[in-house]
Amino acid sequence: MPIALADGDVIGQAKTGTGKTLAFGIPVIERVIAPNDSDWAALVNQGDPQVLIVVPTRELCVQVTKDIEELSFNRGIRTLAVYGGRAFEPQIEALQNGVEIVVGTPGRLLDLYRQGQLKLKNVSRVVLDEADEMLDLGFLPDVEKIFTSTPARQQTMLFSATMPGDIIALARRFMNQPVHIRTQDNEDEGAVVSRIVQFVIRAHAMDKIEMLARILQANGRGPTIVFCRTKRTAQKTSDDLVERGFRAATIHGDLGQSAREKALNDFKAGKSDVLIATDVAARGIDIDGITHVINYQCPEDEKTYVHRIGRTARAGAHGISVTFVDWDDLARWKMIDTALVLGLPEPVETYSSSEHLYEMLNIPAGSTGRISKVKSTTPKVAKDAKVEKIEKSEPRAKRERTRTKRITS
Repeated sequence: MPIALADGDVIGQAKTGTGKTLAFGIPVIERVIAPNDSDWAALVNQGDPQVLIVVPTRELCVQVTKDIEELSFNRGIRTLAVYGGRAFEPQIEALQNGVEIVVGTPGRLLDLYRQGQLKLKNVSRVVLDEADEMLDLGFLPDVEKIFTSTPARQQTMLFSATMPGDIIALARRFMNQPVHIRTQDNEDEGAVVSRIVQFVIRAHAMDKIEMLARILQANGRGPTIVFCRTKRTAQKTSDDLVERGFRAATIHGDLGQSAREKALNDFKAGKSDVLIATDVAARGIDIDGITHVINYQCPEDEKTYVHRIGRTARAGAHGISVTFVDWDDLARWKMIDTALVLGLPEPVETYSSSEHLYEMLNIPAGSTGRISKVKSTTPKVAKDAKVEKIEKSEPRAKRERTRTKRITS
């Protein structure tokens, strides 16, 4: 943070849940000139964006915007979230009224820039959050275009939990003598936060949903995220859990933006306590109190694994991760285990009826794959025998009139 506050270019690398948003949020807010500031009158291009924060996903865009607004609420700084799946008009109107900080996804940012609605010529600070994900999603050309469209850029910051070579190459092209800072706890040398207890089990595809349902009944289980590789599996898993009595919501790319935001908001508000998601939610999503992360399908690589299980044990808390490894995924899992030096190369063969599953995850004995419906505790009012006889014998219309008279009297 001292280097960022001194206007130096920074490549920040840290584990998930360690506060990267504040690490770039506080320095850029310090440098923004807001309408309430004394320097505002001398500002030549009032209302033009001064800071641009680029993020890979819509959900992360909304979250970073919220964090920036909370940090700057007493400064009068105007912050705008710009992302796809929403109408252009409200975003254009906000840009025309003037904003100081724009947080956005690359595609929508460039759309507005090409329309002439987003002015980048006075942006002095650019931040790339979850920079490596930009690479995975194919956003690198868009990011390069954004860099070349900000000629007044005085400071550039890149933040991510992992930093592949292509991102370093991008930094060399567009950054000025950046300082690469990698935070590390001396007592925690692993790639994954040590406060996460990791379980890896070999599961049969036909038994996964039954195992998941029983794990979700573990003692102490709070809000839980279940990750799937495909959109179809995510939706099917969510439907199955709802049918089994769980309060589940789902978020994936086939859903409209409103449905995605509603699912996430319901989960944050506690209306649902299980969120089934594709990797769209694995990056940077910060939700309080996540106790369990379950990889229903084995992650593609070690980076995805780190980001998935990083949704728990955030900001000093503890958490549990469970990874299902199908027979077809054993080779992939061994590569992840080797890359992260987890020491878990051979997952234990496990079924929903296995005793060790109940023991290691603290699942109550006798739990099944369904939640039993809670019986109503409201006592039934006994009906008068005469009234009951009338209700059985009379037509419905007459019964309603009789009931109305009885209530009135």
